Amino acid sequence: MSNNFYLDRNRNNMKKLQEMLVELPSFCSVFFIGTQDTTTPLTRLNYANDLKTFFNYLITYESEFTGKKIQDLTLNDIDNVTAQTIERYLAYLSYYDKDNGVVITNGERGKSRKLSSLRAFFKYFFNKDMLKANVAAKVTSPKLHDKPIIRLEQNETQELMYYCDTLNGFSNHQKKYNEKFKIRDNAIISLFLTTGIRVSECVGLNIDDFNFNLNSFRVTRKGGNQVILYFGDETSKILQEYLKYRETLNVPKEERALFISSQGKRMKVRAMEYLVQKYAKVATPLKHITPHKLRSTYGTNLYKETKDIYIVAEVLGHKDVNTTKKHYAAISDDVRRSVAGVVKLKDE
Repeated sequence: MSNNFYLDRNRNNMKKLQEMLVELPSFCSVFFIGTQDTTTPLTRLNYANDLKTFFNYLITYESEFTGKKIQDLTLNDIDNVTAQTIERYLAYLSYYDKDNGVVITNGERGKSRKLSSLRAFFKYFFNKDMLKANVAAKVTSPKLHDKPIIRLEQNETQELMYYCDTLNGFSNHQKKYNEKFKIRDNAIISLFLTTGIRVSECVGLNIDDFNFNLNSFRVTRKGGNQVILYFGDETSKILQEYLKYRETLNVPKEERALFISSQGKRMKVRAMEYLVQKYAKVATPLKHITPHKLRSTYGTNLYKETKDIYIVAEVLGHKDVNTTKKHYAAISDDVRRSVAGVVKLKDE
């Protein structure tokens, strides 16, 4: 494995996609080649999984396709798919069994994503004049309801850092284990809370990405573009303390990943998610806190300080400012408060 987390991840996803193509109709290769310049390997892999689910539904539940194998489907078969077929498929997604006996359920967001995959698929072949109609475009996407916004209040943030630093609230056995990693864990949580980076971005950081003279670091965003972000002196001190500690670990010299696992390798996303939840369960037991919730906490606090939604969107790496508005409850609440009393009933 190289020290470029993103290249390794892309190679791994492309390998998985190649393995999946054997299970899909031959025309899918045309689709994935045609979309490779406008999508990431992870997006194409998700498309492949969603298409496999759709094709499996067709040959199992739709009479025109039963008796066929997925690999034998042709674009002529796909031309027989109607908007009603796709609507029945979306209903099926609510609750179904996979081949291994695992029961899968999908809510509105899961259905919406799978419909998006079908839309991309039908649009591509329709635009290439390889399908007679783009029937997926006629299907209405499920209505998405706003999820409750969960974030930390100021006192809860302080509690989280306190428990991470002191290990109070953990059993003696847990303390013995956590003591080895609390300097690292403190640095990770501090970075989430003071920069708002995504967990995958944090996992991908290398030592060489940091410039402590400017309190800055290079981060690779979704889609692969790189930006420079900044942190304050408090976070700088915590990170530099961790780097000194890192030098005492048995880490191969060629390993340049910033955050290291107990095996001396780059941490994985799941491990980083787990450590956040581990401390949060002690600090805020009534809230399910994840790295993304720490990102939400940072975004909300940044807006409160700047009152500038565009700055928040830029720092968080949102391409659409509406995404920022949608995710940070305090933003809309503060806006409503700020206009209270602006409209007068009488001249003063």
